[in-house]
Amino acid sequence: MENEKIPITNITQQTGNDPVNEDSASKRKIVFWIIGLIIVVALIVFAVVVLFQSDVQTTSRIRDIFIIFMALQSLIIGVALIILIIQLATLINVLKNEVKPILDTTNETVKNLRGTTTFLGNTLVEPVMKLNEYMAGFKKFFDLIIPSGKSRHSK
Repeated sequence: MENEKIPITNITQQTGNDPVNEDSASKRKIVFWIIGLIIVVALIVFAVVVLFQSDVQTTSRIRDIFIIFMALQSLIIGVALIILIIQLATLINVLKNEVKPILDTTNETVKNLRGTTTFLGNTLVEPVMKLNEYMAGFKKFFDLIIPSGKSRHSK
C-alpha cells in the first residue's frame, strides 16, 4: 500500500480547457472565415464579369431580381428595427420601475450603515480606547512608583 504510486492528472486534462488547443481552434476559425470571405469576393467578381458579358435582357432580369431582394431585405431590417425599439422601451421601463427602487433602497441602507458605524465608533470604540490609554498610563505610573523585582535584575 505505501509503495503504490497514485497517478497525478493535470487539471487542464480534467476540465478540458487546454489553452493551447483553444488558441489553435480560434486560429483555425479565423483562417476559415478569411477563406470564406475570399471565396465570396471571388464569386461576386465572377458574377460581375459574367453580367458584363451577357446580353441586356439577362442583365435586366438579374437587376429586377436584385431589386426584389433589396426590398425584402429592407422589410426585414424594418421589422428588426421595430423589434429593437420595443425591446429598448421594455429595458427603459425595467430600469425605471424595478432597478431604480432597488438602487434607492441600497443607498438608504448604506447611509444607515454609515450612521451606525459612526455611532458605534463614537459611543463604544472611542471610550474603550480612552479607557485602555488611562489603564496603560496608570500601570506605567504604578510601575514607576513601585518597581518590580524584574527591573532590578535586568539592570
